[in-house]
Amino acid sequence: MTWIVTGGAGYIGSHVVRALQRSGRRVAVVDDLSTGRESRVPPDVPFLRADLSEAPIADWLREVGATGVVHVAGRKSPTESMVDPLAYWRHNVTATTRVLEGMRAAGVARIVFSSSCSVYGTPTAAADEGSPLAPESPYGHSKVAAERAIEQCGEAHGFGWVSLRYFNVAGSADPTLGDLGVHNLVPLALQAVAAGRAPVIHGDDYPTPDGTCLRDYVHVEDLAEAHVAAVRALEEAHPGRVFNVGTGRPHSVREVLDVVADVTGSGLVPVVGPRRAGDPAAVHAVVDRIRDELGWRPSRDLRDMVASAWAATV
Repeated sequence: MTWIVTGGAGYIGSHVVRALQRSGRRVAVVDDLSTGRESRVPPDVPFLRADLSEAPIADWLREVGATGVVHVAGRKSPTESMVDPLAYWRHNVTATTRVLEGMRAAGVARIVFSSSCSVYGTPTAAADEGSPLAPESPYGHSKVAAERAIEQCGEAHGFGWVSLRYFNVAGSADPTLGDLGVHNLVPLALQAVAAGRAPVIHGDDYPTPDGTCLRDYVHVEDLAEAHVAAVRALEEAHPGRVFNVGTGRPHSVREVLDVVADVTGSGLVPVVGPRRAGDPAAVHAVVDRIRDELGWRPSRDLRDMVASAWAATV
């Protein structure tokens, strides 16, 4: 039995692949390599290069003996989605429906989905899984739509499913698996420091204690282990469920940049720029459900995230 990881050549997906391998499971990867690197796919892992919004995958699922799909592939920037919403509907919604079609045709009935805290918009308190869904960007809306499609396939076709609502992911399990993205605070700040530039704070007039956005950061290795817990639950016939994946502790942009300065030894003073469209003021998680039902807990803190990300930058 093999678990397919879509987007398995990317930042999060490559960590999920290795976590599943460590758990003793066979893995295969589908990725279009638009942001991933084939070099991140282990040599013993079957690999298919495909755009999931276009390519039928049922035959390949049968070929590798798929027992389930961990669907990580997709676009992930709220800000980018504000200027190119159609790309987000194509890569996050159309691609998900094509994956579900392929699963149904191949008789594969388990899926773990990479969702996002962006489904909550700007909650008035720490978000639990029952908090209202109020996305503020096409990215957030695309994740809500994909969640609904998966849930409805569960009802109609008997799919087992878990949706993991990631909060802000950072860090690296290995210097070769760093975040190459251009949208997330930690890699952007570290790339700036490495180039001798001051990190940028996008807005310091939010209604938060220090005026900068508050986020819940989770180490990518902890996140990968949450996927293994979700896979295990589906193998044990756990009912369809949504889980937050975070630490439950918010950090402001200024706090994060203070840790960046400490880890890197940089004397660079952050500069303040304009707000970015689609950025809510404050989002952090309640993570009781995943702890109680799947036994998952984060074990790494913000300094671990920044230090491991820095090792993957320099």
